[in-house]
Amino acid sequence: MVEEFGSPSSYIQGKGVLFESDKYLQNFGKKPLLLAGNTVYKIVGQKFEEYLQDNGYDVTRVQFNGESSTNEVDRVTAIGKENNVSVIYGLGGGKTVDTAKAIADNLHLPVVIMPTLASNDAPCSRLSVIYTDDGGFDHYRFYNQNPDLVLVDTQVIAGGPVRMLISGIADALATNVEAQAVAKANSDTMLGEKQTLVGNAIAQKCEDTLFDYSHLAVAAAQDHVVTPALAKIVEANTLMSGLGFESGGLSGAHAIHDGLTILEETHDLTHGEKVAYGTLTQLMLEGADKERYNKYFQFILSLGLPTTLADLHLENVSDEKLLKAGEAACSEQDTMDRLPFAVSPDDVAQAFRAVDAYSKQFLSTHRCHHSRM
Repeated sequence: MVEEFGSPSSYIQGKGVLFESDKYLQNFGKKPLLLAGNTVYKIVGQKFEEYLQDNGYDVTRVQFNGESSTNEVDRVTAIGKENNVSVIYGLGGGKTVDTAKAIADNLHLPVVIMPTLASNDAPCSRLSVIYTDDGGFDHYRFYNQNPDLVLVDTQVIAGGPVRMLISGIADALATNVEAQAVAKANSDTMLGEKQTLVGNAIAQKCEDTLFDYSHLAVAAAQDHVVTPALAKIVEANTLMSGLGFESGGLSGAHAIHDGLTILEETHDLTHGEKVAYGTLTQLMLEGADKERYNKYFQFILSLGLPTTLADLHLENVSDEKLLKAGEAACSEQDTMDRLPFAVSPDDVAQAFRAVDAYSKQFLSTHRCHHSRM
């Protein structure tokens, strides 16, 4: 049996580190391609580009077009080749980051990931989620190594939308639920080998940190301030969840997310918001007892994340559509088969309904003394 653990070569997190980064970045040469979307560029990218230029970097700036699709990867790869760059910088959210990794892989160059949100666990991993040009899940693209450097500026993240931090918490919450199922099944992780004790321990630590600090961190983020609680949640969402999902393994929740992406109604929900419903659906498929189910359910509810089909904009969804999402979730390209039991598309469709039914029952019983955040 072969076990494997993967991680970025370096992970650096702190307040203002983006603007003290020359000492870390100069190792990768002074000719970076800086990939950033328009909004990110306005908020922090332009100032960062000026910082780089002041420190003698010859920057090729490329605007990210918003989708981590094969076409976008190929477009930016060509620009990098033409400008003979020495390193790829991905500055932005999950899709920017995933695109930057793919470009670096195409060009056999180092990649530095600079997340501007703690909204998902993409920054540290050696894979990208590749979507179609119109936003449906297409495939996972795997690499031989993790990013060379992940640089996380907590001040930048504190300035971001609170919804995105909460989405990151939801994404990270799936980490341990999925990793424990992979351990039970002795399935392969996202590295294609068995789980290490370290991978499993990080997944557990990630979950513990979320339950202990999420609400404190969300309050800080609402005021755009950096606190120790916020820093812990940024680390949980980015580093622990990233290492935990990759070396601990994905199973049901993310496969269910991928199934939901084929339903157009869900497209304006974030990755984490769909994963939250995926976690509850996995617990339903596992036959979790009430105490275990409620632990996650009440936490998800307390953060205002989706717990009903209506929250996913699927209040009038047909059985056929849910079955289609179930079929996509059970695709051979995905990770549903890493669970310790077999799951059919119909099982997933029925679990979608069961989560909805339980949530509605819970909310109607508790409505008098429960108001959503």
